[in-house]
Amino acid sequence: MPYPGRRLTAVTAALAMSVTTCAFANPASADMGQGPDAKKTPVATGYGGAVSTVDLDASAAAIEILRKGGNAVDAAVAAAATLGVTEPYSAGIGGGGYFVYYDAGKEKVSTIDGRETAPAAMPRNAFIDPASPADKPVAYPFIKQATSGMSVGVPGTPATWERALERWGSMKLAEALEPAIDVAEDGFVVDETFRQQTLENKDRFLPFEATRKLFLPGPDNDAPAVGSLFTNEDIADTYEHLGKHGVDAFYEGKLAEEIVSTVRNAPSSTDPKTLPGPAGVMTTEDLDDYEALDQDPTHVEYRDYDVYGMAPSSSGGTTVGEALNILDVFNLADLAEGEGKGSDNTARALHYYLEASALAFADRGKYVGDPAFVKVPTKKLLDPVFGKERSCAIDPHRAATKPVAAGDVGQYDGVCPARPAALADAPDTENINTTNLTVSDKWGNVVEYTLTIEQTGGSGITVPGRGFILNNELTDFSPVYNKDDPNRIEPGKRPRSSMSPTIVLKDDEPFLALGSPGGSTIITTVLQTLINRIDLGMNIQDALAAPRASQRNTANVTAEQAFIDAPYGKDLATRYGHKFTPAGDPGKSAAEIGAATAIEFSDDGKAATAVAEPTRRGGGSAMVVKPSPQK
Repeated sequence: MPYPGRRLTAVTAALAMSVTTCAFANPASADMGQGPDAKKTPVATGYGGAVSTVDLDASAAAIEILRKGGNAVDAAVAAAATLGVTEPYSAGIGGGGYFVYYDAGKEKVSTIDGRETAPAAMPRNAFIDPASPADKPVAYPFIKQATSGMSVGVPGTPATWERALERWGSMKLAEALEPAIDVAEDGFVVDETFRQQTLENKDRFLPFEATRKLFLPGPDNDAPAVGSLFTNEDIADTYEHLGKHGVDAFYEGKLAEEIVSTVRNAPSSTDPKTLPGPAGVMTTEDLDDYEALDQDPTHVEYRDYDVYGMAPSSSGGTTVGEALNILDVFNLADLAEGEGKGSDNTARALHYYLEASALAFADRGKYVGDPAFVKVPTKKLLDPVFGKERSCAIDPHRAATKPVAAGDVGQYDGVCPARPAALADAPDTENINTTNLTVSDKWGNVVEYTLTIEQTGGSGITVPGRGFILNNELTDFSPVYNKDDPNRIEPGKRPRSSMSPTIVLKDDEPFLALGSPGGSTIITTVLQTLINRIDLGMNIQDALAAPRASQRNTANVTAEQAFIDAPYGKDLATRYGHKFTPAGDPGKSAAEIGAATAIEFSDDGKAATAVAEPTRRGGGSAMVVKPSPQK
């Protein structure tokens, strides 16, 4: 739901002074130059670098670094660190993520896998109720799994920042952390979303003393009041510690010992109906052994574009890429036009989008997991010939009965009819809360970065005196062990993710960068936005803001109410047989799908249009360094 803009912190106040002369030249200037009532602006076009995040202070932090001469990587780390302060229930150093980078000098896309890992002692039955029969194991309720030391994976975010700065940054970590430290010390004004998320997690937070003291400080453990100033001196001190001693200070030494003690000694209960769940098994060796991994990106050609994404352990790049290969067979632009413009023509194009997504999700469930433990057929999943064969399964007139079977990557030739593989049993375990940011700089470098602590509020466990919540990422594993499931629980393994940071090039130059939170709906959010922009002819603002629907190989399509109520939504239901389920509860953030950020670049690469959500999750904040090339 919409909520009031945050009051300027020290970071945004400093920026306001530097842009006063151009306050009315660019919508982004309203974010930075209108005093204590500054509001988020979802669209900003300009030069010298751009940023889009969900948060005003995080976007301002990135702009501050860009103004100081930092590059897109420096600015991305600054924005991510600030999100760890202002959006602590979505991201922070207690979590992980995926970092995609376009190097303008080399005209090359590279990635870092900063996904959390399972401890070496992670048991197969980590989330199984011990009272359930051995031959028919039953998992604890998800909220109990999520609210536990057992759910905490070894965090990857600090290592990701270090690796990104080492490879491509121009600043030291300490300098990149300065804006976030300022926000943590000066505080930010609590908005309705922050208070609501705190209250929704109250029962999860109460068992953990450090979390209770930090986030439920009011009488009767009430959440911070809307309009109050929220400061976090603990996270400021932790950032200063990391800036002074380096990221090694997180993975070894006193802080590492404190993290392990917190996880292993977390309160627990064996009663399925009582929070929290089992304590964890992480050790200091697990932290010391963690490594953020350099990876090649996924790549497919779609229309006249090169689309790069995140390879496994994320399923985002393979699933988005395969769906695009399936859709490349069809001319969606012509389908949308038909004999003339109309809702049925739009519905025809969207029908193919929904069916292609279901097919790609079937293959995701069958084949994708951590490649260090599972033989993932990434090249075959992204083979255009395989995509062409999968397209044979789409009936142009009727939605298929879901779930559909996976394709056979061992035998395909692109000729219809295609032979299906066995149906995969792959329950969706991902939660919807994550965050995403998009940054570019004056040199043409681009960062797309999705990071998370998984559930809204992560595990609910705050490291005492350190100011950050630990993730509950290990709940992304399939909770009941199956040796044939690529996402089965295994020690040292990275759970499968749907995070889909994506960079699109045209003629080796950036055209569009985008990503989103939203659990497994991240994949469909990115895919639908690409189709809206490339095939349906929308500008990037409209492509990102358009109502969303998510088909993940389930009987019903999860959709925002605006999508269901639109003429094309009604046509999809009545003419094509798609069955819709509204996303979440009306009036709540769960009723929305994703919260994307994006930057699109002009043909000459000089101007950038940063775009954030206009309304979803309270709207986002887009900013540019300069509104015109002369400034």
